[in-house]
Amino acid sequence: MIPPFPLSPALAAELLSQYGSPLYVYDRDRLQATLHHITTAFSYPHTHFHFASVTNGNLSLLKIFQQHGWGLHANTPGDIYLGLQAGFHPRQIVYSGSNLNQTEMTQVLAWGIRTLNLDSISQLELLCKIFTSPPSPLLPFSPTPSPQPLTPNSLHLGLRLNHPPLTGDSRIGVRPEEFSTAIALAQSVGLTISGLHFYRGTGTNATKAFTQVMDEVIDLAQHLPDWQYLDFGGGFGYPYHPDGAAFDWQEFGQQLSDRLHKLSRPIDLLIEPGRAAIAGCGTLLCQVVSVKWHDHKQIVGTDTTVANLSVPAVHGSYRKILPLHPFSPNLYSPTPTPHFPTDICGNTTYSRDYLGRNCHLPKLQPGDMLAVLDVGAYGYAMASHFLHRPRPAEVLLEHGSHRLIRQREDYNVLLANQIGENLGGLSVNTGDYGLD
Repeated sequence: MIPPFPLSPALAAELLSQYGSPLYVYDRDRLQATLHHITTAFSYPHTHFHFASVTNGNLSLLKIFQQHGWGLHANTPGDIYLGLQAGFHPRQIVYSGSNLNQTEMTQVLAWGIRTLNLDSISQLELLCKIFTSPPSPLLPFSPTPSPQPLTPNSLHLGLRLNHPPLTGDSRIGVRPEEFSTAIALAQSVGLTISGLHFYRGTGTNATKAFTQVMDEVIDLAQHLPDWQYLDFGGGFGYPYHPDGAAFDWQEFGQQLSDRLHKLSRPIDLLIEPGRAAIAGCGTLLCQVVSVKWHDHKQIVGTDTTVANLSVPAVHGSYRKILPLHPFSPNLYSPTPTPHFPTDICGNTTYSRDYLGRNCHLPKLQPGDMLAVLDVGAYGYAMASHFLHRPRPAEVLLEHGSHRLIRQREDYNVLLANQIGENLGGLSVNTGDYGLD
């Protein structure tokens, strides 16, 4: 069972006092329980789990995945770089991205990444060109240990699937009718296509969207004469709304395991949870700075912004928001006071800067604490400097204590990499003004 987030009002007050507000808080126990829940859903013995780090790139959190026996799924070279810095071996990292230029593709290979799911025939052509070219000069940020030599036997190449009946109208992937072209192109330079990558689409909570296509995906994979692995994505959702559908890992894992057990030979199964693994372990703490009333609606201003949450148009706008009152024993206990329709607003003038709309909350006042739940995925990862607000700090709860895992930004970050007059050596000491 996945435990509730263990954030009492007393602990929240302690964290905000020590680290400032707003603040991202992650719970290690809840994260580890989620990883156990996902991994135990699969009985197929050749299953490998890779965390989709696009959802959260904090090194301390990535190390928890590594310690739990997971690898890493990378969408970009930046994902790979963070994974290497977190201690993942290049063999533990799978790249499934799109539209790398030649410098980026060369860098990925120089870092030792040897399993790549390619998005297009053009990307395969680029990889073949690099593979047959003289070795490039050593690129920066080379990992330790030294990468495995780039040989035909060391490379595991897969195709990202684009098949509208299964994947919908997607820009990503290679059509089945292009498989023969890809196979011939790889063979022309001594390589093979050994994998198929199925990506259903981001944030899919309907279990049936995955289970009902399993047979056809497996059938398509068997059209690859050198098939060795099936990468079944990617795209698993998370039930942000309590009344919404929740992805059923037990049903999915059992059905996929049953099908793979029936194959005539073993193949490797790769599963790439991102949001589903990490969303629930993160909370954004903030404080109320203003309250006003529009008739019977409470308009609450906070010291954070929607820019510190995922992009609503892409990843949904609903996040449960709970007040943390000293008289309430924990987050999930009802407060014994009347509730009112409440809009929770950010600290910018952006007209859509709402963390929550029409929430039912008690009367609030400046200084009250609020907890925005389920922000572990695409929270800090999509936080921005919109309207020039520095980003919050991050804290990890573990072993009954807490520690800082990313420092709070100050206004100096807004000058980073700028070049112009009177910028040399400029430093703004926000501490003199009581700012975090």
